[in-house]
Amino acid sequence: MSGKHYKGPEVSCCIKYFIFGFNVIFWFLGIAFLGIGLWAWNEKGVLSNISSITDLGGFDPVWLFLVVGGVMFILGFAGCIGALRENTFLLKFFSVFLGIIFFLELTAGVLAFVFKDWIKDQLYFFINNNIRAYRDDIDLQNLIDFTQEYWQCCGAFGADDWNLNIYFNCTDSNASRERCGVPFSCCTKDPAEDVINTQCGYDARQKPEVDQQIVIYTKGCVPQFEKWLQDNLTIVAGIFIGIALLQVNIMFPVMIYTEQQQINRIYEGGNSI
Repeated sequence: MSGKHYKGPEVSCCIKYFIFGFNVIFWFLGIAFLGIGLWAWNEKGVLSNISSITDLGGFDPVWLFLVVGGVMFILGFAGCIGALRENTFLLKFFSVFLGIIFFLELTAGVLAFVFKDWIKDQLYFFINNNIRAYRDDIDLQNLIDFTQEYWQCCGAFGADDWNLNIYFNCTDSNASRERCGVPFSCCTKDPAEDVINTQCGYDARQKPEVDQQIVIYTKGCVPQFEKWLQDNLTIVAGIFIGIALLQVNIMFPVMIYTEQQQINRIYEGGNSI
């Protein structure tokens, strides 16, 4: 049947190229994160011996780069190709995946507020588990040192948590020079010193508690993190709200664009009758 032809609404080029441009950046960031993660594993010899992934008793920070980079790469690819080729399946995949991440973030935020004590216990367990593996992985070691220096803390709830590490525990059977000590990142810093003294924590826990407070941080990282969170609550909340708004502002254009494409296909089907 020929005759009337129906013209559907035009798909907005602005929305199309906004989605495409955003996802190109997202895609390249994902590639960068994956590249950093794979480079770090290559430097540690993990890529030449894949079985060594399971050897680390603690948390390998490289996993953060690989997981975040992998998610960003997949989402960026789906968004780029979906917008460029006007592929509704890929665009729906992109928006649903982003929606799931958004929902998980909200759920995590609510659960963290409701189960604060449980979160604290898990953080304590996590830190102590990584204290045990402090010397097993250079990236983990750097992460712990950065945390202790930044929050001016030592151990999960105090310097004695370093008894969990085979090199720093105070047992008589420990022949390590670091026995009854702490890592240098636990040491209080002298602004006049330009060179870091990596031996400053030796024998620190053999001293009386009053003397310990002069040479090392005696507060644990869990209470220091809680204090930092309370002091910077406005900034932290602002960052999370900003991330949430960014996700919402990306999801809605994708949903509108996908809806426009579906309407156009319906009109095209009507024109072909």
